[in-house]
Amino acid sequence: MVSFLGRWSQLRTVQRRVCSRSFIHGYTRYLYRPSRGVSTWQAQLEFEKTQWRKASVAYKNVAAAFKKRLDKIHRCSPMRSEYEMITQRDYVYFEEDNCIHRFHKTIGEESLEMLFSPGDVGLQDSLIQRIRVSPKQTFMAVAVKGFDREESDCFIVTLEGAPELASTIPNVFSFEWATDNVLFHTRLENLQSRSVHLTDFTNGSTTKLVYTEQHPRFFVDLYMTRDRRFLTINSNSKSSSEVWLSDCDRPFQPPVLVQQREPGVTYLVEHSHGYLYVLTTHGEPAEYKLMKAPVGGSVRQWKQIYQLKPHSRLLDMEIVKDHCVMFLKHNAELHMDVTSLSTESMIHSMKLPAWACAVQPAVHPEQGADQVRFSLESPVHRPAMFAYSVTEKALLVEADHPSEKSDICQVLRLKAESEDSTQVPVTIICRVGDELALRQRPLLVHVYGAYGMDLNMSFKAENRLLVEDGWILAYCHVRGGGELGCHWHKQGILGKKQNGLRDLQACINHMHRLGLSQPCYTAVMAASAGGVLAGALYNSSPELFRAMILEAPFLDVLNTMMDTSLPLTIEEQEEWGNPLHNKEHYHCIQSYCPYQNIKAQNCPSLLITAYENDQRVPLNGVLSYVRKLRTAVEQHQQSSDQPGSRTPNILLDVRPGGSHCDSLPWEESLQKVGMHLSFLHKELRLAGSELSRHDT
Repeated sequence: MVSFLGRWSQLRTVQRRVCSRSFIHGYTRYLYRPSRGVSTWQAQLEFEKTQWRKASVAYKNVAAAFKKRLDKIHRCSPMRSEYEMITQRDYVYFEEDNCIHRFHKTIGEESLEMLFSPGDVGLQDSLIQRIRVSPKQTFMAVAVKGFDREESDCFIVTLEGAPELASTIPNVFSFEWATDNVLFHTRLENLQSRSVHLTDFTNGSTTKLVYTEQHPRFFVDLYMTRDRRFLTINSNSKSSSEVWLSDCDRPFQPPVLVQQREPGVTYLVEHSHGYLYVLTTHGEPAEYKLMKAPVGGSVRQWKQIYQLKPHSRLLDMEIVKDHCVMFLKHNAELHMDVTSLSTESMIHSMKLPAWACAVQPAVHPEQGADQVRFSLESPVHRPAMFAYSVTEKALLVEADHPSEKSDICQVLRLKAESEDSTQVPVTIICRVGDELALRQRPLLVHVYGAYGMDLNMSFKAENRLLVEDGWILAYCHVRGGGELGCHWHKQGILGKKQNGLRDLQACINHMHRLGLSQPCYTAVMAASAGGVLAGALYNSSPELFRAMILEAPFLDVLNTMMDTSLPLTIEEQEEWGNPLHNKEHYHCIQSYCPYQNIKAQNCPSLLITAYENDQRVPLNGVLSYVRKLRTAVEQHQQSSDQPGSRTPNILLDVRPGGSHCDSLPWEESLQKVGMHLSFLHKELRLAGSELSRHDT
């Protein structure tokens, strides 16, 4: 997994873009109740597949050209990233081409050996998601996930002598080695992780239950402190958490509770030099603070040593030597604060390069080093490695990192005033030198606005391609997301969900007033829970844009949240509300729910990508939405007194397999993105774009 705060939010794939569970904010998934019989549902599915085959003919040639360019951009990107390598004693472990290799540090890559491939266990169509090597390198645990399922299988490989498969543990979510022979692991069942088991490989393998979470709103995950002193069992809901410590020197002893959960209080735990360092929202203001506490002490003994700045979002934290390094967003820009744990005071604060929009600390930092290594990237800048030395207080940069002076892309940051005068951050990315012609440029708006999670601002080849072609990319950091801290999230949940929609409307209007494109050249893109705000905008303000792309979108909030038989509905009530027992929640959800508010009007064109095996957004709900929307479009066309009015394309691309967003094999993923770009190109009537020149 990844580092402290981000460790639950990213399970890597070849595409590097599969969203998983984040610390507090849960799965970006939604389930729909079936509305009709199975035979009728299957009939509509076959109808939609036929319709897509016919419609996609118009996009295939341009999509193929985009795919060719995307592939070229990816080939220019390094396949192996240093921040993903595991350095353990004399060996370096890494994943490449969906296989795990290692080499001896002193010998170099001449000693390269392959340790594991999913094909070795009959799982050719799958991805390696997580690697953990036991302390003395006796065993390696590898999580492998198929494209069409949520669960992973954990394969235990012996490393002494020739690598050999020793054991398999099914349906695993997270795992850590407590000792060289003892593996802790959590089970994922019905999209829920509530139990922790221990398997001892000393003599064969024996497994026992360590911990069980009884409350349906809580999800259990594991994390190993950086000094490998404790394994933490983290039980989290959307708004509160509880941590149990298992001593790695005594792994068979029952875990010990750090602090009983309190409503509205979340916390995480690290350990260094005999003290716990607790990152928590405890106290006022209800933003993250760093507390120092004795092991086994009560909350009354917690001592604050760092307070997050106002209007800031804590992204991640690393403890290096006797220092704590905090990565944060302040006013939508990346910063780094360094606190001395010995003096309990902040000793350095610096702003990171202005082009950077996302930070990722090294997945497996080398123990004992005095540096924290991390990558910086943006939607159009490939990841570049940086290192900060806590002893020298200096930022070290790789020679080939992006240069703002030489790059053709620029990153701008604006603020739009929402209906209640709230200032909403917007990140703009466009081509340098286009300032005088921006009104004629196509604009692609991205939005999410849920779970306190930031918009995905990591590098994607399609973003680079679009900016090179003259597009403007806009990332609207609306309330409900987390870009300005915990309070920003709370201003966009439950009865305040409409704030996110108003923010999105204000952002688009503000950009148009500034001369950044215009409605006929504007498109909106969203995925998963981002489909709530995007779908609400589609109903409320169709005049603001010309086309929309939704991927695995959540569109029927009301019916989903009223069905508590679904595995994650109770867990989601802290975000969306409980319409079954709260009339205010019911009416609020009903007021913005995309499915409930479809109406006969002049609509933009829409392309939805869905997945047959998606457990979070089952296909029957998407089919119901598309059917209802097409009926409304037909009613408008029949009643319209404007001859020759434009008929929007309402398209559904159902992908066989796939479990949720971007869970496709590499070639299929490229083909899907090519189709998305071709759809935008056609709907915005960009026949004169630069595509033809790039493809010659």
